[in-house]
Amino acid sequence: MLHIILYAIVPIVVIMLVGYISGKKGVFNGDDSKKFNKVVLDYALPAALFVSIVQSSRSMLAADLKLTIVSTLVIMGCFMVVYFVFAKCFKGNTGADGAVAALINGSPTIGFLGFAVLEPIFGTNPSVALVVAIVGIVVNAIGIPVGLSLMNASLDKQGQTAGGKKESAWKPVINALKQPVAWAPILAVVWVLVGIPWPKEISPSFDLMAKANASMAVFSAGITLSSIKVTINWQAVLGSILKLIMMPALALAVGMLCHMDTENLYMLVVACALPPAFSGIIIADEYDVYVATGTSSLTLSVILFVVACPIWLYITQLVAGPCPGVTI
Repeated sequence: MLHIILYAIVPIVVIMLVGYISGKKGVFNGDDSKKFNKVVLDYALPAALFVSIVQSSRSMLAADLKLTIVSTLVIMGCFMVVYFVFAKCFKGNTGADGAVAALINGSPTIGFLGFAVLEPIFGTNPSVALVVAIVGIVVNAIGIPVGLSLMNASLDKQGQTAGGKKESAWKPVINALKQPVAWAPILAVVWVLVGIPWPKEISPSFDLMAKANASMAVFSAGITLSSIKVTINWQAVLGSILKLIMMPALALAVGMLCHMDTENLYMLVVACALPPAFSGIIIADEYDVYVATGTSSLTLSVILFVVACPIWLYITQLVAGPCPGVTI
């Protein structure tokens, strides 16, 4: 457990703290953070996902079909629970508030912290990339379009959409699939299924770009947090509880019922225990919906994740048995 804390958790905290301090001192600002995020989401992360997946095999992809089904059921199930809780159970909240709460607390920040957390624990291998890719596709290609559709439907009822125009229900889906972080892993899966040999001479170029992913994502997250005004309330606390407890617990339960591969189960539980999605905060800020509470919940979850991650690894070991190659 100490090894995991020192090699997986502490580096993230240190780099995020450096980003936070640089933001507070004015070395970087929110606009710089957005540019860093664009490098991560449009270049570094897609490169990391693509080059890792194309080096896998058809048998690995077939084995990960169960992972795909469980990930989709767990993440979207939690997504809808968060939506209904925050849209229906809190006086004054609208459907748009519930949708943004789901985009934040119903989605793990897999794109920013996936590789940074999973690789130090499970090693650098195609299995890690497949978990990050599958969870990333669920979050970006399913969760975000669903959340935007629910939010737009609520804003339409309130007459708050720009120009009073109603967006097509398919527009969020199309926009999500246009993003490199969504289509790069899909292209890589197609590449493997077709059976095209991957020229290893190209890998170093992709690897160099991919190496920028984890450190830049965590540093940028620190800058983002430095610009957030934190106001802790019951909604922020409940959002953190649902994200850090409900989602990994459901992943562990469903994964055990479906007899998932042990290593995949461990990685999925850790992925589901990641802090809320930073993309949800970006959407909240863009539409000016649920900004204060959402950002407060995100900040609280990032702090609590330092404790939650080791605890969930320990619980998973008790329930599922030891994971090969991982010492807890």
